[in-house]
Amino acid sequence: MIGMTESSQSTTVNSTVSSRPKVVKIGALLTYNSVIGRSARPAIMAAIKDVNSNMNVLPGIELQVILHDTNCSGFLGTVEVKKWINLINVVDHVALQLMKNEVIAAIGPQSSGIAHVVSHVANELHVPFLSFGATDPTLSALQYPYFIRTTQSDYYQMHAIADFIEYHGWRKVIAIFVDDDNGRNGVTALGDALSKKRAKISYKAAFPPEASQSDISDLLNEVNLMESRVYVLHVNPDSGLTIFSIAKKLQMMSAGYVWIATDWLPSMLDSLVRADTGTMNILQGVVAFRHHIPDTDLKKSFITRLKNLKDNDTESFNSYAFYAYDSVWLAAHALDVFLNEGGNISFSSDPRLRDTKGSVLNLAALSTFDGGDQFLQTILRMNFTGLSGKIEFDHDKNLIYPAYDILNIGGIGSRSIGYWSNESGLSVSVPETLYMKKSSNTSTSNQNLYSVIWPGDVTTTPKGWIFPNNGKPLRIAVPNRVSYKEFVAEDKNPPGVQGFCIDVFEAALKLLPYPVPRQYMLYGNGDRNPNYNNLVDQVAQNNYDAAVGDVTIVTNRTRFVDFTQPFMGSGLVIVVPVKEDKSSPWAFLKPFTAQMWCITGAFSLFVGTVVWILEHRLNEEFRGSPRTQLITVFCFSLSTMIFSHRENTVSTLGRLVLIMWLFVVLIINSSYTASLTSILTVQQLSSQIEGIDSLISSTQPIGIQDGSFARKYLVEELHIPESRIVTLKNMQGYIDALQRGPKYGGVAAVVDELPYIETLMSSTDCKFRTVGQEFTKSGWGFAFQRDSPLAIDLSTAILQLSENGDLQRIHDKWLKKMECSNDVDPNKLSLRSFWVLFLICAIVSVLAIIIFFVRVLCQYIKFSPEPEEVGVEIQPTKYRRTSKTHSFKDLIVFVDKKEAEIKEILREKRKKRRRSKSLDGLSNSTT
Repeated sequence: MIGMTESSQSTTVNSTVSSRPKVVKIGALLTYNSVIGRSARPAIMAAIKDVNSNMNVLPGIELQVILHDTNCSGFLGTVEVKKWINLINVVDHVALQLMKNEVIAAIGPQSSGIAHVVSHVANELHVPFLSFGATDPTLSALQYPYFIRTTQSDYYQMHAIADFIEYHGWRKVIAIFVDDDNGRNGVTALGDALSKKRAKISYKAAFPPEASQSDISDLLNEVNLMESRVYVLHVNPDSGLTIFSIAKKLQMMSAGYVWIATDWLPSMLDSLVRADTGTMNILQGVVAFRHHIPDTDLKKSFITRLKNLKDNDTESFNSYAFYAYDSVWLAAHALDVFLNEGGNISFSSDPRLRDTKGSVLNLAALSTFDGGDQFLQTILRMNFTGLSGKIEFDHDKNLIYPAYDILNIGGIGSRSIGYWSNESGLSVSVPETLYMKKSSNTSTSNQNLYSVIWPGDVTTTPKGWIFPNNGKPLRIAVPNRVSYKEFVAEDKNPPGVQGFCIDVFEAALKLLPYPVPRQYMLYGNGDRNPNYNNLVDQVAQNNYDAAVGDVTIVTNRTRFVDFTQPFMGSGLVIVVPVKEDKSSPWAFLKPFTAQMWCITGAFSLFVGTVVWILEHRLNEEFRGSPRTQLITVFCFSLSTMIFSHRENTVSTLGRLVLIMWLFVVLIINSSYTASLTSILTVQQLSSQIEGIDSLISSTQPIGIQDGSFARKYLVEELHIPESRIVTLKNMQGYIDALQRGPKYGGVAAVVDELPYIETLMSSTDCKFRTVGQEFTKSGWGFAFQRDSPLAIDLSTAILQLSENGDLQRIHDKWLKKMECSNDVDPNKLSLRSFWVLFLICAIVSVLAIIIFFVRVLCQYIKFSPEPEEVGVEIQPTKYRRTSKTHSFKDLIVFVDKKEAEIKEILREKRKKRRRSKSLDGLSNSTT
């Protein structure tokens, strides 16, 4: 027996059988001649039969159902009077005909429109309505406490569609729907869901419930002229195919189109045993969402059982049949628990329900269910597994675990491309398996679906939009500048504007695979540059479709519009005036400080002296009269500064000192040459502002371009007083203000974007210079309305222009660039830059002198002539002199002697000593 397989409620409450009624009545509201009604009616009757034959539920009680055909065809039409007439008819027929029978609950209604009406009656009579077909999300509101939805709310279906749209990267959709409660509220839920995905409904195409084919055709022609090619169709199952049939005739079922149908389409197709070829041909490529019903053996046996019934209006059944069946079982289980817990079924008259004079409603015949509130709470805490899955309600009175099958219609049927569940989002896994894992990760990166065959037998995902073919060109706002017209300016020839930015935009449009009709519209009066923030606001407010020009991408603008990829790098820089130093006959002294000149000269003489000392005893070029030797030292010292010394060095120590000194001279000469060159060619700043820090700390006026965002940045970000900021109208205003300077009513510096400043410097032959670094990093881009797909396509086109070199060629065509050096006021070279070199050279020289004198001293000590050699020119030290002056003089004379002569004397001395020793030896042997 099909029914409840588990229950969370105890049925052991003591009660007497005599207190239980023999018969309990429930009502059923449905439209017999409808796709949903034809499936739901036999399911309700089967459920009543199963309940009455089940001895575990409502034992001894016969559950009876009173069916009522709401016949909602044409219900709540477009005419307001007709709406109220139908409302009265619903209240009359439903309330009087059904409620007079003292039913404890009603299965239905299937229509959301009727549910809105009868829910008010249910509130007064305390009779729960278990609706298996009303999916309007607003019916879950607190104003309908006795309305219980036993199917899935469209709130979840619209979130499933929003996830599907996000998965394929679409940003705009068009919603086509019936203009009734279900259609309007469902589309509203779709808009809310899309807004969370940064997508939106670009147009809501509504048509009346009884719209003619001509009305539908006009509506589809209208949406076909729009930009979006993604259509969400939310209608009822009985008239939805008409829309696809007309769309097929209008060639709107071809490649490039995307059609997404809500659950109405699978409900209609599931009700057909076999869809005819004509029906399937108009549905090729459509994606549809269907309530997910677990594929169980109970479900299969139930379908087989329904098909075997002889009095069916249909041979196939949709998902609403399972929800209707479970609704009856829900009422039966709840009633069983209600009675077991001591509840009584009784009705009483409400004195507030009285007929006014002339009324035909017979309100006095209505009775209120006394235990309605208790019975309602019992229903809401039910927990069992039915044919449609888990029957359990959350705090919003919605069934838990909402899930949908995603179908792709093709050929003579449909195939599943995945599922959507509230737990995991889009997935190719069956929702029941995901519920067990309890995964809450629904990020886009984890979503997964099988491939889709789209209309036109296309397997690649359509981009979802085209440029609208509605005869309206793109309204493009172009800044009407009065300065820097190289970037954008008015032109008498078509298309009416010209400049670097226009050429980049036109070149990018040529790379798009579709034509873009456009109309350039100047923004600004032409007397002064327009305010670019206001220009961007006009685009955001839909007064223009785009803004093309030198529009800087800044944070506050990106909140309202979408920008393309930057086509020109930009950033704020500081520019100041410069002046050229007049040439001076003493300019050659400027590279070095006075200290550096003195140290270099002194060191040159010092090294020359050291080399003379080291070379004097060995090198004939360093000998001669005292006057000659003094001149030699002086000339040698100076000539080494220019590497023109003619004296050769022969001693090892002399060569070492000279090599070290020449290395120092090389470094000094190179530095001197570079510094002198810079001094003779460089320009000097005439402003005290040298960068961002001095800009902020200074009190001097600062110039900015009229209409630039620089004013807001300087005031709000750098906290510069607005009184310091001077607005300059054009390039000539820049030049005049900078040249006059603060003392004569000008400015100390100008802050503007780099492209303008480069143009300024190139046009003025580098009379101005940038100081410091760029203190903002941004770029220029084309501005479009939010979520415009054209911005994305143009970004790709701009990247292609950059890669193939066309962007640079356009730049070179319009913008000349002169390289201007930013080197200003070079510092003089001081000893600080060279003291290490001088120190090394000094150490080498001192060490060489020490080694030299130690060597000479050793030679002098060894030099000791015999007594008979008194007449020799050099007197030996062993003849002790009483005067120290004569001894020092002897040393000087010894040092001044040639090295060869000293060596020769020492050699002769050694020979004499050897001969003397030989004679002494012979004398001793004779003795």
